[in-house]
This record gives sequence, C-alpha cells and structure tokens, in this order.
Amino acid sequence: MEPLRWAWASRRAVAILAAVIVLLVGLAVRKWTGGAFAKYAGVALYGSLIYTLVVAIAPRLAPWRAAAVALGFCWAIEFGQLSSIPASLSKRSMLARLVLGSTFNAPDLFGYAVGIAPMAWGNKVLRRNPS
Repeated sequence: MEPLRWAWASRRAVAILAAVIVLLVGLAVRKWTGGAFAKYAGVALYGSLIYTLVVAIAPRLAPWRAAAVALGFCWAIEFGQLSSIPASLSKRSMLARLVLGSTFNAPDLFGYAVGIAPMAWGNKVLRRNPS
C-alpha cells in the first residue's frame, strides 16, 4: 500500500476505534451518573463522537476542518430541535432520541465545541507525530 494511502487508512482505523471508545464512555456516563454532569458530559461526548465519525468518513480532512464540519452538524441537529420533528421522532424511538435529541438548549452549542476541540487537537498531534 502506498505510504500516503496507508496514512489515510490508519487515520480511519484510529477514528473508528476512538468512536467506539467515546460511545462506550457516553453510555457509561448515561448509566452511572445523573443531573447536570450527565447532561453536559453527554453533549460534549456527542460532539466528540461526531468528530470521530467525520474523520472516519473523510480522513484526509485537516483536523480543524473536520472540527468545523462536526460542529456544523451538531449545531444543525440542535437548531433542528426548534421544530417539532425531533421531539416527535424521539417519542417513537430511543435511537432517534439519542441521535436527534428533543429540546433546544442554547448551552449545548458550546458543549459540542468543548467535546470537539480536544479531539481535533489530539488528531493534529497524532498527524504531526505518527510514530
């Protein structure tokens, strides 16, 4: 495999592994904590998960571009909650509730960035030092 192609495949594999870890941590937080901590940790972890999925889909993207795509996606989901559609779908499906949420909450917009920023920074560090 060509070196550059190998790097992209490797980034994709690391991103998928990171997504699985973030998902497991998110489920653990949801199960074993509660209140404001669980709410905002969940929001940040959702942002982290979306970032890892963006990198898995497009491993060539620069870390900060991937962060912008992930943040835009998260914000689109959050602003979509201003309509009645996510709440309606969330009543019917646990998966829809986990992915789409149900109620707009402005502080979540910042929470997504809190979850995405360290992932983008870590991605940048790993790309600089691939050893």
